[in-house]
Amino acid sequence: MSLHARFLRAAELFPNRSALEVDGSPVTYADLRSRAEAIAASLERRSAEEPPLTAVFAYRSETAFAGILAALIRGHAYVPLNRTFPPDRTRVMLERAGCRSVIVDAASAGQLEEIVGNRSEQLVIVAPDLDEVTDLRRRMPQHTFLGARDLEGVGGFEAVEVDPDSMAYLLFTSGSTGVPKGVMVSHANVSHFLDVMTERYEVNEADRLSQTFDMTFDLSVFDMFVAWSSGACVCCVPQSEVIKPGKFIRDAELTIWFSVPSTGIFMKRLGMLKPDRYPSLRWSLFCGEPLPADIAEAWAAAAPNSIVENLYGPTELTIACMLYRWDPVRGPNESHHGIVPIGAPYPGMATRVVDGELREVEPGAEGELMLCGPQVALGYWNDPEKTEAVFVTPEGAQALHYRTGDLVRRPIAGAPMTYVGRVDHQVKVNGHRVELGEVEATLRELTGVQAVVAIGWPRTAAGAAGVTAFVGDTSIDVQAIRSQAAARLPDYMVPREIRAVDAIPLNANGKFDRNALVSILETG
Repeated sequence: MSLHARFLRAAELFPNRSALEVDGSPVTYADLRSRAEAIAASLERRSAEEPPLTAVFAYRSETAFAGILAALIRGHAYVPLNRTFPPDRTRVMLERAGCRSVIVDAASAGQLEEIVGNRSEQLVIVAPDLDEVTDLRRRMPQHTFLGARDLEGVGGFEAVEVDPDSMAYLLFTSGSTGVPKGVMVSHANVSHFLDVMTERYEVNEADRLSQTFDMTFDLSVFDMFVAWSSGACVCCVPQSEVIKPGKFIRDAELTIWFSVPSTGIFMKRLGMLKPDRYPSLRWSLFCGEPLPADIAEAWAAAAPNSIVENLYGPTELTIACMLYRWDPVRGPNESHHGIVPIGAPYPGMATRVVDGELREVEPGAEGELMLCGPQVALGYWNDPEKTEAVFVTPEGAQALHYRTGDLVRRPIAGAPMTYVGRVDHQVKVNGHRVELGEVEATLRELTGVQAVVAIGWPRTAAGAAGVTAFVGDTSIDVQAIRSQAAARLPDYMVPREIRAVDAIPLNANGKFDRNALVSILETG
């Protein structure tokens, strides 16, 4: 079943129940459906021939949710964009996607001129929050702007049926070449994930799910469509409370919590994980980065009526594909270096742990994790070379597997799979996937220096707290370069510190010695 069919089914069954709460204001299924259909109908009437992709340039607003539904209802995949990213990066994403339709909320509209002002192809831009769009039309006459007064009337728009193998969303992630790469995820991929989740967690119309993730983070798909598959309510945590959401959990009477482990780390540090603090929760879920065992233990005590689970999965395997249920007795012993196991694959998914030649390692040995099954994404948008490099069929297998780049230990005798680290130099910074190669590529371009190495630093139990970069040229202006990087990269990718050095040490193979750089950082 397609994503929008799930929502529309719930809207038929529960029209007067809350589908969404933003800033404490409830929006019923009927109202959210009407808003989405009006946007979809307006785009359909005015859009010319275009790729089946609609961009949603909105952030934690009712329009962000309605825009995603509008894109899906018209048979398009949605492409989430984020105004907290540098406009240059957003412009690259929009251009690479080739979208000709954009849905924008009021708070993001101020960036439009930077992003599309010089674009010659005509775009149809819907700003449903704005009554007046005359100024936008004057400043960007090559584009068609539709405000609230221009939207089609409610009713009469019939949702487009889509092929299960067609794209549901195109999500751009950090790319090692310095250019974001777009992951294509199909309705069939997401449908399998949602079927597993809604059955496992027995989600129903009385549930209230947290929404902590930006739309450019694929974990947001869980928040929205696990809820909307069952008539439940998505409760959007205010941005100011995302890292300290204790009061919100209680006030909103949430029943299902889902966040990156970093949120739990911050909450513990702030004294928000005291015993019996969150009795309304029945499920507490974490994903996006390694989950420290002490956080799982503290959260279980703070939410005593909930079951804590650790979910694992890269974007290319559709949100999450493995899970582990925390047990206060077994959990500490089954954890590896204080990190909760990633457990076992979802029904229908299968794992392989391989060496550098993609040969399966022995039980108990470490290797790269590969998975196959119905959640393997379609590949990378307009990039067959990258797709073929990581979506592969290993010798002796028949199904296409995705190479995760994650180092794991192959289980022995039914033990859970444990996460060891990264095969490459990708890190998680506060739950965000960061290709250090992209940071390095940006700094090389800005400095004109080839000797650049980025390190995830300082290290944390969940990945890294930020990025520190070394540049092999003492003549550069590090503050100026950092400011320029901030205009090109999201905040979580901008190096906290750039160190200009005479030369970057090399290892025995003549490669940059990252371990030596880590030693330098450790000694201050």
